[in-house]
Amino acid sequence: TVVATANAFMSPMTVRSASRALMSEVETPEAASPDAEPVAPPAPVLPTSSTALPFMDRPMALTGELAGDVGFDPLGFAKDKETLFKMREAEVKHARLAMLAAAGWPISELLDGGLAKIFNAPALVDSTDRVPSLLNGGLGKVSPLYWGIVIGLAAAIDLYGVSRQGNAGYIPGDFGFDPLGLYPKSPVERKEMQLKEIKNGRLAMIAVVGFAIQEAVKGVGVVDETPFFFKPITATLGPYFDHLTNSGYLN
Repeated sequence: TVVATANAFMSPMTVRSASRALMSEVETPEAASPDAEPVAPPAPVLPTSSTALPFMDRPMALTGELAGDVGFDPLGFAKDKETLFKMREAEVKHARLAMLAAAGWPISELLDGGLAKIFNAPALVDSTDRVPSLLNGGLGKVSPLYWGIVIGLAAAIDLYGVSRQGNAGYIPGDFGFDPLGLYPKSPVERKEMQLKEIKNGRLAMIAVVGFAIQEAVKGVGVVDETPFFFKPITATLGPYFDHLTNSGYLN
């Protein structure tokens, strides 16, 4: 009892636990100063070889920044970033025009004859359903008023695009035209849409050249040369089944 009473008047001993001792020995990282400049992420390492042509070095101006850039420039046209910018601007314009032409070419061959009868005007397609073109001829039959409207509209669009090139964040072909709000907000999704556009545009440029060469060589319109792409299945397979029926194969 005496010992317990005496202990009650003594100051308690400070016991340092092992866990607290270990915590005190761990170095805590210093908090970043609010005035410190943010550290920029490391730049991506660019490949030394071209993705499209692995046996060639990657062109220095093709850094993969633009959609559809796979390092394809075997003749070295894009010598610097400024030249690459101008060439991409031209490529986007030709791609969009080719996509319109790839759709308009067969549509005109399908509808021109009927529209000409409705408006009591001469048809622009020839007797083999070929549209006027540089190789097919017949461009003189197109009204000069049409050429004037097309050239004037193209010049207006081009001048508008030139006026936007000084805007911050401008990319080639960015006319700010999105009436339906389809352009994504995310940078990753925007890059995907740009990639889809340039791929479809490049394919359309090849298709339009193929249309012109095919009609010049074959002498018939593409809608007649490959009707299963442009006409109902009944119009393409109907004569085949009629032939089988008339031959006695189908009863």
